[in-house]
Amino acid sequence: MIATSATATPVGLWRDWRSWPANVSALWRRSLRFRTIAITLLLTATAVFVTCATMALVIANDLFESRRDQALADARRAVSVAQSTLDSAEVGDDRAAFVALWRVVQRDLSGTSSSDRIAVFQGDIEPGGYAPPSFSSELLSDELVSPALRTRVEELDDVQAWQSVALDQDGTEVPGIIVGQQLFVPEVGPYEVYIAYDLADSEQTLVFVQRTLWVAGTALVAIIAAISWIVLRSMSVPIVEVSQTSARFATGDLGVRIPVHGEDELATLGRSFNAMADSIEAQIKELGELSLVQQRFVSDVSHELRTPLTTIRLAADMLNDQRDDFDATTARTTELLHTQVQRFETLLNDLLEISRYDAGSVQLELEATSLAQLAEDVIDQMRPLADGHGTELRMVAPGGYSPVDMDARRVRRVLRNLIGNAIEHGEGRPVVVTVDSNQHAVAVGVRDFGLGMSAADTERVFDRFWRADPSRQRTIGGTGLGLSIALGDARLHGGSLAVWSELAVGSNFVLTIPRTPGHLQGPSPVALEPENALADLSDETQPLHITQVRYELDAAENGAVDPSRSADGEDRS
Repeated sequence: MIATSATATPVGLWRDWRSWPANVSALWRRSLRFRTIAITLLLTATAVFVTCATMALVIANDLFESRRDQALADARRAVSVAQSTLDSAEVGDDRAAFVALWRVVQRDLSGTSSSDRIAVFQGDIEPGGYAPPSFSSELLSDELVSPALRTRVEELDDVQAWQSVALDQDGTEVPGIIVGQQLFVPEVGPYEVYIAYDLADSEQTLVFVQRTLWVAGTALVAIIAAISWIVLRSMSVPIVEVSQTSARFATGDLGVRIPVHGEDELATLGRSFNAMADSIEAQIKELGELSLVQQRFVSDVSHELRTPLTTIRLAADMLNDQRDDFDATTARTTELLHTQVQRFETLLNDLLEISRYDAGSVQLELEATSLAQLAEDVIDQMRPLADGHGTELRMVAPGGYSPVDMDARRVRRVLRNLIGNAIEHGEGRPVVVTVDSNQHAVAVGVRDFGLGMSAADTERVFDRFWRADPSRQRTIGGTGLGLSIALGDARLHGGSLAVWSELAVGSNFVLTIPRTPGHLQGPSPVALEPENALADLSDETQPLHITQVRYELDAAENGAVDPSRSADGEDRS
């Protein structure tokens, strides 16, 4: 099996640099491999950077200190040789001999020192007599020797002083160091000797070392990244295989399994998953076979019961028609028999319908139908039942008049079920049926103001044979399958059947059917949750049965609107 990561981002997504943050964020959330490598690289790069920076600073400091010590030793040796020459010479008052001796001192300084940047300045000499003049090479100007350095040299007799400077070398500034020290001329006084040393060679060495460190650090990070990638890939590929196999298994591909290699922990995981999949597949197949047996049993029993039930129903109808000729007890028994036979026939029909849904053999018989007119017909049919419960039926129809392809028989059955339940649980309060439409769908809502249901009951209201209050006696029969069948009818149209309910406030069921079968888009034309739960109930000015139409009036321009069209532009004629 070849596994590919489900978190890979298409290359085209990286062409727009503005989408990079979002793509990186998505990879960070979805890819364990990317997240682990990113963290590894970040921590490794930080460690390498700190190490290289520390080593570079230490090496730079060591190089500078080593070169400084060399410069100090070199300057000390040159001044020592010059001082020995002065101390051993006996020139007396012979000026010419003094000048010759001073030239010897200059040669000693130049010959002994490794630098040709030398300057000698007069210090605090004694007045009178001959004092040799100051001298300096062309490569060391007076400006390079700072007053602070000269002050330190003047104050320290036998101690060297130094400072870092920038020296000019062929028009380019290079780092350097100037070492200052006193040279005592007998019978004249102290002189200040300054020797400058360039550190260009040390800087080149430092640059080479730093470049080597950074190249080695970058290579180390790349090597660690490659190693991390290889290790993570060897670990994540089996995990990706497990994830993809689980996803395929969850979608119904029960025969898919994980390829197992080796004896390690991942192999153990694969074997455990395969064993679990085998067990689940066997149980699902067993349950499927049992379900088929149950469906076949229900279907066969229902079909087999139709013939005797038809005979029983005909006999019950005949007895019920003649119950006036019976005594009171027999007449009541005949009436109960007739009622229960009708209920049994309804239950049998519902079971047959459920079996068709389970077998997937239900088909729609589409025809262009006006949902508003269909709802009005159902209300007229349900009016005697509503009158018997003291319930007022109200219809509000802002839209839904234009014909829409639907199975009128199934939609009529859904509406009868919803309105019948509203009458049953409405506690004698009004039931409002709202029909409306938009460009995508038509919808009908059935609102009652009765007992209502809790959130837990609302979640189970479409379950088969479920009743919110089993102890409550039903006055209009019912099998407990009506809402389940209604939900199936709604989904068969590609629509929806939703419910909102609140205890002591009432319930609202909304059936939405798309204008194009199977393509429900946008919100339902009828709101599921009422804006004001008691608004319809408090309006006692409405008559028993009224169809309301909202008009979009613009008196300033038109003065009137054709009442034959609804608010959504449908032709009601």
